[in-house]
Amino acid sequence: MASKSAPPGTRSVARSIKGARWAALLAGAALSGTAVAATWNLQPPATVIASDIHSLHEYVMLLVTVIFVGVFGFMFWAIFAHRKSKGHKAAQFHENVTIEIVWTVIPALILIAIVVPATKVVIAQKDTSNPDITIKATGYQWKWGYDYLKGEGAGISFLSNLATSRDQIEGRASKDGNYLLEVDHPLVVPVDKKVRIVTTGADVIHSWSVPAFGVKQDSIPGILRDTWFKADKTGTFRGQCSELCGKDHGFMPIVVKVVTEPQYAAWVAEQTKNNAAKK
Repeated sequence: MASKSAPPGTRSVARSIKGARWAALLAGAALSGTAVAATWNLQPPATVIASDIHSLHEYVMLLVTVIFVGVFGFMFWAIFAHRKSKGHKAAQFHENVTIEIVWTVIPALILIAIVVPATKVVIAQKDTSNPDITIKATGYQWKWGYDYLKGEGAGISFLSNLATSRDQIEGRASKDGNYLLEVDHPLVVPVDKKVRIVTTGADVIHSWSVPAFGVKQDSIPGILRDTWFKADKTGTFRGQCSELCGKDHGFMPIVVKVVTEPQYAAWVAEQTKNNAAKK
């Protein structure tokens, strides 16, 4: 005996429920902690500024998603519900003041809803006052030079070069997880201390960028620019030069090692001793 197929209305409801489940699953994943660690998302934040940037990103993405669904949903509904096959005729009207006011006021309100929180984050990013440590980062083709100018560690200077082996680069050895993101001398800073980074370039424009800190500042020859970060957790954080600077642009990583205050004091003592021995 042939089985009876479900009525069309039942199939439609089932498809709607299935679609709603998928939409809820995707929305939940996008707003959950899983998305934070996903490779397609921003890096997990290690500073308050980076956390604010991440929250702002998710807020704006949610806002534009609502706008997208609302606008296109209404548009497709209007096309389908008022199609010619149902006998609808196009309305003829011109210079509707109400509509013109609405489509001017609503975008203005949307811009305000974005500008207010974004402005707060930008102002916080630019506040480099009262740092605990000031470090000058100089971009070279193709390495970074660090000079500790103020605070604990003042007087320490070194160059930071790519440490990935030529065998890995040229395909003679397998690539590890930090391929092209490892250096011989990382920048070392203490946790929970405000670090001001003064950037400049020695030859061409470079850019000092560490996504986990929410930091990206161009390094321009002849010009001093600054940014800051205050890491709230220890660990090793990586970035890269983010401005095309020549043939080895992709071989110019940035590695920042955030340590506890006792570990930082020990590192400063060791570096000071080594520098004294070289003189």
